[in-house]
Amino acid sequence: MPPAPVSEDAVRPRLVASDLDGTLLRPDGSVSDRTRRAVWGLADQGIAFVIVTARPPRWLHELADLVGPHGAAVCANGAFVYDVAARTVREVHGIPDGLVTDLVGELRAAVPGVRFGAERASGAMVEPGYPGAGLDRGAEAVQVAPIQDRGGEPVGKLLAVAPHWDEADFLERVASVVGNRAHLAYSGAHGLAEITGPGVTKAAGLARWAGDLGVGPTDVWAFGDMPNDLPMLRWAGRSYAVANAHPDVLAAASHRCPANSQDGVAWALESLVR
Repeated sequence: MPPAPVSEDAVRPRLVASDLDGTLLRPDGSVSDRTRRAVWGLADQGIAFVIVTARPPRWLHELADLVGPHGAAVCANGAFVYDVAARTVREVHGIPDGLVTDLVGELRAAVPGVRFGAERASGAMVEPGYPGAGLDRGAEAVQVAPIQDRGGEPVGKLLAVAPHWDEADFLERVASVVGNRAHLAYSGAHGLAEITGPGVTKAAGLARWAGDLGVGPTDVWAFGDMPNDLPMLRWAGRSYAVANAHPDVLAAASHRCPANSQDGVAWALESLVR
């Protein structure tokens, strides 16, 4: 498929932001050569690029060549800014500790059998019985312990999982408990609710990043596929949903591009870098 046309009056971005899984990455989690060329070509055009993902820091190491000269990514749905090359967390936007305690107690009562995990700057912890407990993609081991033993380190993202529940019922119950005290996101993993602090979203993380560059939303293109991308897509001046995106994302985005299996992000970016 040829590159996407860009009309003469279209605003060229100063910053491009992209989700990873289901969007920039192929279905097997790989990065195609076409996508690498398109992302790398942005810098030659004076266009900045940033990854904005639900992934925790330790799941970004294999993608260090995509983060650009700044070396960092906005991850865990905006809870962390992570320097991938230095393997250092630059920023933490955590959930107040008392709120973590309250949410855990209330969710245990509302969703019998729920298990919890926590993403922190130092790494992850999961409770015994958490699906895949003790297993991880990164080199760092995951601590397995009851969530109440998490210590005083801020929790960037609280994970609640109940794969034995009907997914819609589970997410509805979690939403009713969380209310407006924190932000609930869904990134596509079955039976998984991802909770960040109040106001901590991909949009907030991207807005801070763009602001540091002196870039406003009208000068940003953003790409995504799942409901946790919606705040970011609604904030950006030009938003793209890949063809394989969730129906809510397809409805909300201002533009569409081919599926991630067809290098849809690259297809759109090639109009800028050719």
